[in-house]
Formats: sequence, structure tokens, C-alpha cells
Amino acid sequence: MPNKDAAKKAQRQVKRRTDLNNDYKVKFRNAIKKAAKAVSFEEAKKLASAAQKALDKAAKHGTIKKNTAARRLSRLMKKVNILKK
Repeated sequence: MPNKDAAKKAQRQVKRRTDLNNDYKVKFRNAIKKAAKAVSFEEAKKLASAAQKALDKAAKHGTIKKNTAARRLSRLMKKVNILKK
């Protein structure tokens, strides 16, 4: 248990940031899963767009790194483009 006011504030900030990071992670992971499970190309394309938005938002807020977001999106788009054929 922190004794000083600054330590108490730091503890509150860490909790708030952890909760926000977990929210962003859950959102982009679920979006990726939905897009990967899509049956038709058109549906997968729409869901991939939503996944891209979620990944970009997580990267913007520092939950994941920019290159990690790009890599995950690239791998997702490979799966989506297989449905095009």
C-alpha cells in the first residue's frame, strides 16, 4: 500500500492505463478473429476494415507498437485475400 500521495496517484494511473490497454487489446483481437472467420470476401473485407481501425487505435494509444499493428494487419489481409480467389 503506497504511503505518499504521489505513489497513490501513480497507482491510480497504472490501474486506469491497464484497463484502457486491456480494452484496446480485446477490441482488436476480437475484430481480427471475426475477420479471419468470415466466409465471403465482401464480409471479410468489411470486418478487416473494422480490424484495421481497432489496430490503428491501439497503436495510436501505445497499447501495441506501430509495426506490430502493421504486421497483424498484413497477416489478416493475406487471409482475407485468399477468399477473393
